[in-house]
Amino acid sequence: MSINFAAPNIKIINQFWPVIGTGISFRNQKNYLNYYLCAQIKKLMTQRYFIQFAYDGTNYHGWQLQPNAVSVQKVMTEIMQCLFGPQFMLTAAGRTDAGVHARKMYAHFDTEKQIEDVKALAEKLDLMMPPDIKIYEVVPVRPDAHARFDATSRTYEYWIANAKDPFNKPFYTRMYGNLDYVAMNRVAECLFDYTDFSSFSKAHTDVKTNNCKIMQAYWEKRGMYWVFTIQADRFLRNMVRAVVGTLFEVGRGKMDEAGFRAVIASENRSNAGTSVHAQGLFLTDVSYPEDLFLR
Repeated sequence: MSINFAAPNIKIINQFWPVIGTGISFRNQKNYLNYYLCAQIKKLMTQRYFIQFAYDGTNYHGWQLQPNAVSVQKVMTEIMQCLFGPQFMLTAAGRTDAGVHARKMYAHFDTEKQIEDVKALAEKLDLMMPPDIKIYEVVPVRPDAHARFDATSRTYEYWIANAKDPFNKPFYTRMYGNLDYVAMNRVAECLFDYTDFSSFSKAHTDVKTNNCKIMQAYWEKRGMYWVFTIQADRFLRNMVRAVVGTLFEVGRGKMDEAGFRAVIASENRSNAGTSVHAQGLFLTDVSYPEDLFLR
């Protein structure tokens, strides 16, 4: 289809009327239309990729870019800009707080350069990254695939231990005193009965809803460690650490199941337990529909 961008084209304008809107002059309608069409053409000329990576969050102020702080996104973006140019940006599956680790994280990026060997690119990027960031793979995906919005679930683990482990210090939280893990597991099942988790969310966040669907929530023993695994379609800011902190109240005998349910029903963060330290928390998995990937 051939379009003369310099001349009015009523048929095309009518076709994209929902996009360019109403109540504006014809001249501005043309400008909006031209901008929209150029954006669509550019989109068709780019390829979107998912990058899978992991990181030790000890030395970072979380994933997200922020002023006057070193984040994982900042470091990875600056390195990848050396290959793809200054306009290069990464969009991740979510954001982790300062000190939180990720064993499996995804982000997407667009490039007008066709990547002929994604395996070689992943190996090259892995060599370019600092020792605390690992690149696993780069995979072409559908043009409309989105690392954040297309994720169907995310899984976190929180690691604790009563004994000292000097060789694993950044990756678990040291506990003092015994916890009742049977009671904690029984009460954790209450999470399946609710969707609004405002009580476990950091206040004044920019999300539209505090609803989440919990899919897994349990404690298990792994060697000298106890690990809490929780899976949901999405998580609120600080949610996992607040849930764990509240379950600790159960494990210490200071809260029963009725009290835990009352905390959730209150939709008030001040009623929940103290957030636990970040160092024991890992993002361990992000799931997507398989048809997103062009393997």
